[in-house]
Amino acid sequence: MAEMERVLFTKEMKKEYTILVPTMLPIHFQLMLDIMRSYGYKAELLENSGRNVVDSGLRSVHNDTCYPALLVIGQMIDALESGRYDVHKVALMITQTGGGCRASNYIHLLRKALQKSGYGFIPVISLSAGGLERNPGFKLGPMMLDRIFYAILYGDLLMLLSNQTRPYELEAGRTDRLVENWAARLSKQMRGRGLLSYRKVQENYQAMIADFAAIPRTQEEKVRVGV
Repeated sequence: MAEMERVLFTKEMKKEYTILVPTMLPIHFQLMLDIMRSYGYKAELLENSGRNVVDSGLRSVHNDTCYPALLVIGQMIDALESGRYDVHKVALMITQTGGGCRASNYIHLLRKALQKSGYGFIPVISLSAGGLERNPGFKLGPMMLDRIFYAILYGDLLMLLSNQTRPYELEAGRTDRLVENWAARLSKQMRGRGLLSYRKVQENYQAMIADFAAIPRTQEEKVRVGV
């Protein structure tokens, strides 16, 4: 799609539109969405899954497209077709890296899929620290970027700790509850303005590691699978 045909996310849209975000990294994105909400954006992390998502992706993009892109685009199209949302009051968001990776081009595949499915009027927002695409209604200021940067670091640590703990927990669900508790706690800390204290971030790292280490776990050896 040509640049001149891109649908912009305007300042007026910020007041009424809900930004739908795919479940690419659930922990990371939930922290990032909480930050966006604190800056006045309405944002929702999509949770639809299953065969409909795959079918929507296969129907909307070329079958040679890499599977992650197919699932991300399929999840968005499926959400729009679900009837849960007013399609004239939503926008979509997707990350755009800016490097040589194909991930920089997912946004163009998404726009093409929207056009094909009859949703070409829906704005697509690029989440990019480099500002590859600009929209009047969405801006990543220095303070917001600072928080998103730490949300990524916090998300990485929470994901690693939970993956190392969940298979061995003696009480089913305890790891996931701890992840939810920490995500809520971190989101609360990152509200407001001003740069975050790196000393406080380091304290959180140590506290998170200690909390996950305290979860009782089995000593049973599990088969490790590399993906």
